Amino acid sequence: MKITAILLFACTLAMPLAAQQGEWIIEGKNIDPARYYGVTVANGMIGLVSSPEPLKVKDVVLNGAFDLYGRGRVDNILKGFNFVNMVVDVAGQRVGMANIRNMKQYLDMRKAEFVTEFDVLDKAHIRYTLTALRHLPYSALIQFSVTALQDVEVTPASVIEAPDILRDVKNLYAVIDRPHVKIPLMTSVGRSPSGKHLVAASTSFIFDKHDIPALVHEDWDYSMHLTKFTKKMKAGENLSFCIVGSVISSAHISDAHNEAERLTIYAMLEGRDRLLAAHQRAWDELWKSDIIIEGEPQAQKDIRFMLYHLYSFAREGTAYSLSPMGLSGLGYNGHAFWDTELWMYPPLLALHPELAKSLLEYRFQRLDAARQNAFSHGYKGAMFPWESASEGQEATPVWALTGPFQHHITGCVGWAFWKYYQVTKDRDWLRDRGYPLLKEVANFWTSRVERKGPGRYEINNVIGANEWQENIDNNAFTNGMAITVLRYASQAARELGIVPDPDWELVAKNIPILKFADGTTKENETYDGVEIKQADANLLSYPLDVITDRVQIEKDLQYYEPRMSPNGPAMGFAVLSTLHARLGHSDKALEIFRHSYQPNAVPPFGVISETAGGTNPYFATGAGGVLQSVLFGFGGLTIGDQGIFQVRTTLPRGWTSLRLQGIGTGHKEFVVK
Repeated sequence: MKITAILLFACTLAMPLAAQQGEWIIEGKNIDPARYYGVTVANGMIGLVSSPEPLKVKDVVLNGAFDLYGRGRVDNILKGFNFVNMVVDVAGQRVGMANIRNMKQYLDMRKAEFVTEFDVLDKAHIRYTLTALRHLPYSALIQFSVTALQDVEVTPASVIEAPDILRDVKNLYAVIDRPHVKIPLMTSVGRSPSGKHLVAASTSFIFDKHDIPALVHEDWDYSMHLTKFTKKMKAGENLSFCIVGSVISSAHISDAHNEAERLTIYAMLEGRDRLLAAHQRAWDELWKSDIIIEGEPQAQKDIRFMLYHLYSFAREGTAYSLSPMGLSGLGYNGHAFWDTELWMYPPLLALHPELAKSLLEYRFQRLDAARQNAFSHGYKGAMFPWESASEGQEATPVWALTGPFQHHITGCVGWAFWKYYQVTKDRDWLRDRGYPLLKEVANFWTSRVERKGPGRYEINNVIGANEWQENIDNNAFTNGMAITVLRYASQAARELGIVPDPDWELVAKNIPILKFADGTTKENETYDGVEIKQADANLLSYPLDVITDRVQIEKDLQYYEPRMSPNGPAMGFAVLSTLHARLGHSDKALEIFRHSYQPNAVPPFGVISETAGGTNPYFATGAGGVLQSVLFGFGGLTIGDQGIFQVRTTLPRGWTSLRLQGIGTGHKEFVVK
């Protein structure tokens, strides 16, 4: 049986990637270390970012853990110990870029595994597979295999390295000895930059019970230690084993050191097969909700790549949000913005409401901080911060005016809460979570407006969705969002048998939406037609439905589309694509759909950056916007009081069908042909 398994494994390696899984494989093209933007494998808690260097990852990002360091005198998301690196010596030479050939890297999206393969000159072939275990939030698995191409001595080692930000690092090694098993345990602990959190990581090996080698631990310095063994191999012989590890911090559990070791021991004794089976079951459940495009294979792969990232960055049953870069790095300090509620949340709400619920719980648990923020600014209710980290207070660097003035974020949060109720009809949640927050959001807006007479309840001195216009009055998107959530709050009250505050509807009726002389929606009081960063006034047509008249929607599109900056982020163009699709302009919608993200793709995997020519991937916000153009544009999905339903749309030329699977709580399928 053992020989058969090795033969099957060898056959799998020999098969072309396209023959293995085709549209599920994202392969690195022309890997150049100087222009390399990695793929992330993540499970909603830890993000492992790939590297062009063999057997290494670039970063380990730890969700929910923040400390004061680096950029802007505000909390930054923490890097964890790099516990999934390896070093390997072949014939006495350290494996590195100088002595490897035929390297290929690819992501299997269905399995959520990242694979690196290469030859070490003519001596050995190595395969390294990295998995952030979906069912174990703090744990990861390495599957390592080396095949000797000639008689050779091989020395693999598991490595734990400390990132520069951690201090007071201590490295430990122990063997737990039981009659039936010996458990080698390599551990590192350290303090976050201010000392606020303890961070811990631990690793162990999983060997075949009949082939356990003698291990040697080496403590090189405070930033790195390793555990290794040596194996003399004959030509054609294969050596396979696994490394399992866990990383956690005191932001997650007070006793992080012991918990990291316990979790690693648990995973080690579960064994490779049970770990992979449970991981795959979890991802199979996620992929029951999918988008299937027939007729354009590249669009299919691109959309699934975006889904993979959103699924990887979110986790059910938590109170964690999504940053613009997800768990792909430290971009934007790992903070939560409107990017979560308006862009990444709607696709998750349609495809996996249980994931969307976790994003809302993050906001609800920080409602008291939002109340304090409103109080500090002289308002009532709750005022959510533009940038939010661990505590829910304002975390925008002081030099960025978005912090004090981008107030539409409070509307975005309330909007997302009501959308969740529309989809799930969960009255218990509405009573305990939804309405208490919507009430505070509505009270904020009634105190925020300046009451200057009928039709002139103005919202002045803000920054809108188009951030290039600062400190402007009566911004279209801000005013439209305030109107929307004030009415949602009233609706939520009535749903629970509560009489809503009559002032909410009074204010909503009197907030102005400005227009130019020709009837085009005016972005703000002083807007004069200059280039804009992204859609603002058009957001009143989608997703807000403040503007529903077809003539008005087309008029606003014709005016603002040519004023969109070519260097703007993906989600701005995605809104235009969505609107064109909903209007029946399917070919125009497809053109903008492609433009929204294709110029932003960076090598070697095509992960998307924030803008064309950008260098800060993975931009999950953009992915959320593009997914909306498929779900709510081409797919015709709409979220309303009756739940998720579909309006008639037309597919662009080249797309023969579009299937949206596992939609909403009923896991429905919607088809466009």
